[in-house]
Amino acid sequence: ITVVLANTAIWVITAPVLSTVIGLAIAYMTDRMKRPAAIKSLIFMPMAISFVGAGVIWKFVYNYQPREDKPDIGLLSAIFKGLGLTPPNWLLEAPLNTFLLIVVMIWIQTGFAMVVLSAALKNVPDEVVEAAMLDGATPWKRFYLVSVPMIRATIVVVLTTITIGTLKVFDIVRTMTGGNFQTNVIANEMYSQAFRQMNYGQGSALAMILFVAIVPIII
Repeated sequence: ITVVLANTAIWVITAPVLSTVIGLAIAYMTDRMKRPAAIKSLIFMPMAISFVGAGVIWKFVYNYQPREDKPDIGLLSAIFKGLGLTPPNWLLEAPLNTFLLIVVMIWIQTGFAMVVLSAALKNVPDEVVEAAMLDGATPWKRFYLVSVPMIRATIVVVLTTITIGTLKVFDIVRTMTGGNFQTNVIANEMYSQAFRQMNYGQGSALAMILFVAIVPIII
């Protein structure tokens, strides 16, 4: 249970923050392009894929083939071998495997964060940005001293939404590792206890932990 709670905490701290930061950075950069629609569409596309589908795709990316006489279909392993490095067995190495699963969640949620924050950035009044420009503010200062404070409420909404989704993540872990190799999280452990081991008491307790954890985030 300690590993399960620790992994869930790592997910909740890492995935929402990185998804929001990367989404905000992409939204800011693409809004200054002449035709940002194509790039935004590509980044938003993972949102159209189910978590199970994303898990299957990334399981191929992390595929590890220890035998030299067989082709390596794992993209990450192939890159390492191309650089003359020896790849690890990605999904078996703890705690690396937990962070590799989190990458899948970030890949999916970054598009959501980008779209919402891009819309918020477009609503920042031009007069305020121009006033900061006349005061001699650099583009970076205009971004983090003017734009970011004015969309703070939207950033909180995005963070909250992704945090709730991350807290109850199940599909990615179930599809890619089944919760083995120290990658288990609360939602997957709840399913395993209640529906695989028929331990309804512990499964219900874990469900209540999820509920109690989500309430303060919503508040």
